[in-house]
Amino acid sequence: MIQTRRAEANDVNLIAKLSRLTFYDSFHEQNTVEDMAMFLKKNFNDHAIATEMSDPENIFLIIEDESMPLGYAKLSFKNKQHDSADCKFCEISRIYCIKEAIGKGVGKTLMMECINMATSLSMNCIWLGVWEHNARAIVFYKKFGFTKFDEHVFMLGTDSQNDWLMKKNIGNRHENMN
Repeated sequence: MIQTRRAEANDVNLIAKLSRLTFYDSFHEQNTVEDMAMFLKKNFNDHAIATEMSDPENIFLIIEDESMPLGYAKLSFKNKQHDSADCKFCEISRIYCIKEAIGKGVGKTLMMECINMATSLSMNCIWLGVWEHNARAIVFYKKFGFTKFDEHVFMLGTDSQNDWLMKKNIGNRHENMN
């Protein structure tokens, strides 16, 4: 049975391993070995993940099937640059699934949990960044009603890549979730 739970301090190593595995599986073919190694070593080591998890403005959700980890999401309430008077934002800064779980409803469940969590915390908009060449993810986000509103640079090792910033109004949680 697939379940989602909030990560605990003892999940640091699990999240670090899931991060390295899922990021590598998703992007190694489009990037150099050196850039991938540099990015994974810097961002997905136990210390970096523990630091992120100890920050009260981050929430990690793990999705599992009978205790087998399938992926995780990270919600962040730190980046206030997108707040405005009529829209209080949080960011889905990561939503990663193992390759065996892609296309099986795991990402959808994780996304709905993120939206529900943000709504329960009185957010009314949610945003994320996605690599402009990640067509599958862009289609997935559009199905949930996310729309592009800006772009920014994402550094993968030494490679400067372009990410689309996409947002969704979650004031009406049930719109565009099929």
